[in-house]
Amino acid sequence: MVTKEQFEAVYQAYFQRLYRYLCSLTRSADLAEELTAETFLKALEALPRYRGQSDVGTWLCQIGKNCYYDHLRLNSRQAPLPESEAPGPEDLLQQLLDRETAGEILSAQHRLPEPYKEVFLLRAIGGQSFRTIGALFGKSQNWACVTFHRAKDKIIAQMEESK
Repeated sequence: MVTKEQFEAVYQAYFQRLYRYLCSLTRSADLAEELTAETFLKALEALPRYRGQSDVGTWLCQIGKNCYYDHLRLNSRQAPLPESEAPGPEDLLQQLLDRETAGEILSAQHRLPEPYKEVFLLRAIGGQSFRTIGALFGKSQNWACVTFHRAKDKIIAQMEESK
């Protein structure tokens, strides 16, 4: 039986990693926070069935990914994005340039075939290690590294073609 203190230690150790991963999947801080909480609740319920065959962080990310897919199935329509304050004139040009570049990268990434798309998101936005990414796919750390770099090369090539 896992004590409250032990589970608290796991929560403290993996919260940021899981939250960043879910942010990369959802592209919404609020939804990622909600799914992170749901993930830890489900992990607590599933703890007696955890056999230790994978890293705890990998196990939590897999539960989080499943929570996200459940959310998508239940909410087939995407909620509108909240309105934000208008940027000041001095920040407008930089924000437009940053958004344009980020938009180009996301657009190119979106056109990638699987598993390149997900591996790129997990590494570039989610900050996951190659070891964790490989474990999520049931592959090696080297496979994850090579797949990420190929995805990055494909994105660069797509961006150069569009210029």
